[in-house]
This record gives sequence, C-alpha cells and structure tokens, in this order.
Amino acid sequence: MKYCSHCGQEVLYSVPEGDNRPRYWCNHCGTIHYQNPKIVVGAIPVWEGRILLCKRSIEPRKGYWTLPAGFMENGETLQEGAARETWEEGCATVEVGDIYTIFNLPHINQVYVFFLGNMANSDYGVGEESSDARMFTEDEIPWDQLAFPTIGRTLKFYFQDLRTGDFPVRTQDIPPLKRKPALDENI
Repeated sequence: MKYCSHCGQEVLYSVPEGDNRPRYWCNHCGTIHYQNPKIVVGAIPVWEGRILLCKRSIEPRKGYWTLPAGFMENGETLQEGAARETWEEGCATVEVGDIYTIFNLPHINQVYVFFLGNMANSDYGVGEESSDARMFTEDEIPWDQLAFPTIGRTLKFYFQDLRTGDFPVRTQDIPPLKRKPALDENI
C-alpha cells in the first residue's frame, strides 16, 4: 500500500500511536489501514454417500480437485458463503450443516472453515471457476490431485468420522511448506 484510500496522501508503515504492531497508516488524516486475514468458507456436499468435488479452472492450483470453497463476501454469514460457493463452483444446492473443520494458515493470512452439508438433490454441474465436477466415493477420490492441504485433511477426517458416526469440530494450524510436495504426496 502506497497511498491512503481516505485522503490520497502517502502512507507510513510503522507502529501507530496506541497500537502494538506495524500497520499502514496515514500521517496526514490519521486513518489506520487494517489488513486482516481472509476467510475461506466451503462445504462437504454429500449425496447418497458420494462427495461433490470440483476441478479448478483458475489459479492457484488450476487443474486440481477441491471441495467447493472460496473467500467470504461482505454481508454474508459463513453458512451463506458455503452454500454460495457450492452453487458457484458445482451448480449444486447444499443444505449447510454443522461446522466441521477450521484451519489456520497464518503464513498466508487465511482461515479455512468447512461445514458438513447434504445436497438438496442429485443435481450438480460445472460452475464458472471449475472445469469439471464429479461425485466421488472415498475409493474414487483423486487423492494425489487435490488442490490444497485443507481439502485433503478435511476429506480424510470426514471418511474417518463417517466410520464412527461422530463428527467433532476439528481445528488445526497448517504451517508453510518447507519444500514443494511431490505430485503423489497429499498433506
């Protein structure tokens, strides 16, 4: 950030008076430009024992499979965002259930939140940000072609919990990768 969006003057990057960490702020009008983590929200859309996955048609990780998820929009709840993303990416209507996984990724300033979900019917399709959409059983999931660690972990938890019938809320921190994972490695 170079200029204040409030008054147009150049901004400083330092600790403003009364604060405890460096931020962009304007010495001219006093506006502090807070930059906070982005929330990514999604669902595990299930229909008759199969899970809807979408193949990404956009970067990052174009061509890899993901649960329908994306950045929250202003003015919506977590649940509304999960339902919207399922519609936008997989053309499916999902009844959003309980919160299921929360992943903190402080190294990229993101928090991922996934909900359990049941599809309202068997209808789905390819949304604007997808190049393909399919329903998968556990054995059919392309584990080595999943887009993000949050997706692989959420799916592994889901199938583990499906066997017991107990779906606890899980919270984890995901540290930055120290190296690029092999194509067949899923974190």
